[in-house]
Amino acid sequence: MIDLSKETLKLNYPCNWIYKLVCHHDKDIKEIMQDVLQDREHSVKQSKVSSKGKYKSYALELLVHNEDDRKELYRLLGEHKHIKMIV
Repeated sequence: MIDLSKETLKLNYPCNWIYKLVCHHDKDIKEIMQDVLQDREHSVKQSKVSSKGKYKSYALELLVHNEDDRKELYRLLGEHKHIKMIV
């Protein structure tokens, strides 16, 4: 078996990055994106609805400029009250 625990992800920035988001079903994804991203260009596509209909998942794609930018976006998305999970 190959041990990948010591491997680091090497990206060439700027690059497009996709965050998978799980949000409460009754919240407007456009409002959530406005709260977090303001006027930053992005695209969002709905993926699935949970079996009980409580959550919706989305694919958020946008240009990240460097590793700090990518991590900061992850942090900001994770702190939003209507985003349940980020993958």
